[in-house]
Amino acid sequence: MIPFKTLRHYNKDWFASDLAAGLIVAILLVPQGIAYAFLAGMPPQAGLYAAMLPILIYAILGTSPSLAVGPVAIVSLMTMEALTPFAEPGSELFIQHAAALAMMTGGFLLIFYLIGLGRWTAFISHSVISGFSSAAAIVIILNQIKYLTDLPIPRDGGNHQPILYAFEHWQEIGIAALMIGLFSILLLKFWPTLVKALASLIPMPEMARAFISKSGPLAVVAAGIAFATLLLPESNTLSKVGDIPSGLPALGLPDFAALEWQALLPSAGLIALIAYLESLSVATAMAAGDRRKLLEPNQELLALGIANAAAAVSHAYPVAGGFGRSMVNLAAGAKTQLASLITLAGITLVVLFATGWFTELPKTSLGAIIIVAVLPLIKFSDGWHAWKFQRSDGLVWLATFMMVLATDAEHGIGLGILMSLILYLRRTSEPHIAEVGRFGESDHFRNIERHTVSTCPEVLMIRIDENLYFANSRYMEDFVLQRLGNNTRVKHVILIGSAINHIDFSGYECLLDIHQQLTELGITLHLAEFKGPVMDRLDNTDLLERLRPGKVFFTASSALKELGGI
Repeated sequence: MIPFKTLRHYNKDWFASDLAAGLIVAILLVPQGIAYAFLAGMPPQAGLYAAMLPILIYAILGTSPSLAVGPVAIVSLMTMEALTPFAEPGSELFIQHAAALAMMTGGFLLIFYLIGLGRWTAFISHSVISGFSSAAAIVIILNQIKYLTDLPIPRDGGNHQPILYAFEHWQEIGIAALMIGLFSILLLKFWPTLVKALASLIPMPEMARAFISKSGPLAVVAAGIAFATLLLPESNTLSKVGDIPSGLPALGLPDFAALEWQALLPSAGLIALIAYLESLSVATAMAAGDRRKLLEPNQELLALGIANAAAAVSHAYPVAGGFGRSMVNLAAGAKTQLASLITLAGITLVVLFATGWFTELPKTSLGAIIIVAVLPLIKFSDGWHAWKFQRSDGLVWLATFMMVLATDAEHGIGLGILMSLILYLRRTSEPHIAEVGRFGESDHFRNIERHTVSTCPEVLMIRIDENLYFANSRYMEDFVLQRLGNNTRVKHVILIGSAINHIDFSGYECLLDIHQQLTELGITLHLAEFKGPVMDRLDNTDLLERLRPGKVFFTASSALKELGGI
């Protein structure tokens, strides 16, 4: 581990790009941080605190030059779901539980680091992650209906509650909130087009254009405040952010003795896993094709773990690498984590001197920012493509998606992982096994049902295309005996193990059983192309001794030549 990895050998020519990227992300992060704090049930300043010390820690320990660590939508939603049973959102007890959750999330990430989980980057299938992300984005959008309508929608009615409540109380919808929210969504969606049109009419420096093109959320904030203060009467009941305390966060550890922290352990573990996978997938996407940006997955666990611990002592909540801000950081030209340090300086200035600017900001504007930010996470196409490629993957996507919508993130991801494991065991319990023959005069062997090959009637050659272990050993044994059938001409059976990378004790016993049954039929068993690690395990048994006069051949070709003469 080398501190400031991405700042070593810094080139002064990069500073202008890092400066621009850092300031642009700071502009984006201020309204997003406040919005995500409300999504997590936290006071607005918590979203800004979550973007301070964690950014510093990641800049020191992280290996991605562009990853923007801080509050993110999905983790904010998971925080709300985890903490709502224990305290009222926004209360001091809720804030304490959130800090404890962040500390435990950091603890799990550090445990993952110590056991080397960073090397297991495919721990959860893409179908599970995509199904979860798509459903979570929809849940997040549904949660913003209360801000867009200014209705007091209860939190305990399930994910469908906001829609039902809005329909039942449509006459009570706040027209001002709805109009500001819809206007904000349209402004965010069409902001790049407006900036492009403006740039074609008014020449401006490239850096200025970059600032303006990425400042859509800031424009929404300004427009929302203007609507709320200039155009609406004082009697209007439009929900606003209210006072945000100025000043740096008071650092301190959560009082675990006064909290129900044990009940939060499962949620903390799941948030840690999701935060890591989200951060790593974003960082990997940004690093593609750039050798200078090679990542160290396990080091990312260390950086994210300590960043979450820093969020805890800042009275914030769990953090991760955000997709939207990271891509903005990259597009704005960030070369190193100096860009994130500049973002930190911008956030610090806001916390110290500018929190009063957001007092009159309508919450519906923040809802619009969240909605537009999470819309790209909804990817029904992933589920459809998974279904077309392999129906089981499509079913995993759909089951995860539906369970998250019907219950919560924990149950959805749990079901997705369980289904993935069950389907994996099912696939590997009935592996592809083929009878093969020589292809032409080459040393290659192919499936007799797919290719025209040469075989010997006295030799049956069977290739096993899977590891041999407890779940498929019985299937393997049955396949060999069924293939023999009533064929009395076969004198030799050759098992080709070129695809076997692992064999367990059940697999060893399977080979013994096959040998025993073939011996009773007057047939000799041989092995071919078994790999070194597998042979090492078999050398520790008496199988090779029992196999005699059967042999172990280096290649299938040499086996067929010796036993079948072709």
